[in-house]
Amino acid sequence: MGTSLRDVAVLAGVSVKTVSNVVNGYAHVSPATRAKVEEALARLDYRPNLSARNLRQGRTGVIALALPELDAPYFAELSRFVIDAAAEQRWLVVIEQTDGRLERERQILDGVRDHRVDGLIFSPIAIGADELAARTDDTALVLLGERIHDGPADHVAIDNVRAARDITEHLIGLGRTRIAALGAQDSSISGTAPLRLAGYRQAMAAHGLPEIVATVERYHRADGFAAMTALLTGGTGDAGGTEDAGGTEDAGGIGDAGGVGGTGGAGERPDAVFCFNDLLALGAMRAILSSGLRVPEDIALAGLDDIEDGRYSTPTLTTVAPDKSQLAHIAVDLLKQRIDGRAHAPRELRAGYRLMVRESTVPPPAASGR
Repeated sequence: MGTSLRDVAVLAGVSVKTVSNVVNGYAHVSPATRAKVEEALARLDYRPNLSARNLRQGRTGVIALALPELDAPYFAELSRFVIDAAAEQRWLVVIEQTDGRLERERQILDGVRDHRVDGLIFSPIAIGADELAARTDDTALVLLGERIHDGPADHVAIDNVRAARDITEHLIGLGRTRIAALGAQDSSISGTAPLRLAGYRQAMAAHGLPEIVATVERYHRADGFAAMTALLTGGTGDAGGTEDAGGTEDAGGIGDAGGVGGTGGAGERPDAVFCFNDLLALGAMRAILSSGLRVPEDIALAGLDDIEDGRYSTPTLTTVAPDKSQLAHIAVDLLKQRIDGRAHAPRELRAGYRLMVRESTVPPPAASGR
């Protein structure tokens, strides 16, 4: 049988209520009394009954995390940080995959209450702000990704326009003048792709450089390989895949058709490529190297996500690293505020990011010979 609050109270020489106040973190306990109770808790190896506490509060201690693709490295890494942040609140996390399908996203939004979770962190692709505003489920909700801005729920993301502009400026700063953007999507639905394309275009326009834009269907390695091959050969870069709506936060993108366009003189090889996520960049790197060209000597290459694969590719991948831990902690904190009933208007919050310059844009210095 486990240790009870009464056992701790007897050992510490205080009331059960005082022990409860210490366990629950209430401030109105003197330092000396708190020290006695904490010592007794440690000696008896007391473990609070979280299930009973949650039931008394009308909660389950469980939240849901709904993401487009669990096998996309960005989302897998982000999930880990959300689980870590939730653990600090003593929450468990149930993870759902939507595949970016409208029907699946609707099921999750409308059925959260049936699964008895206290809140939902959700990265939508297909569902829009109007439909989100019409939901009848009042479970606490926080949005990730770029599908819905200024909507009816709290939202956290990085500044994708500025991040894309920064990575493009890095390529320009290397003296590259024919810089391609790989990852645009032929879709009228807002998402990540238009924001990253806007940042690329801002940087190119500021320096009077021509645009070279390659579209993809999805944000996977195969799409990056096909689109890069098209850039090198002057063909069309249709990598296949499933048509869908919008883009994703940093991976698992969606779109229409592959191809290459722009105003920079068709047929001329780019000397740098900004890929809209790291999976595209890894596929593009394979296409470049397979053609007999070198990275970065012939073509500098950069991505966005800072997935672990890019830190071990050859060459290592220059990228933008979203602060995934900060993204997760902001989302969990916003969700906690909603669960606790702290009312406020829906907020748009930004997490930070860093430019990670690696070998795919700046090769290491050559070893000096003897």
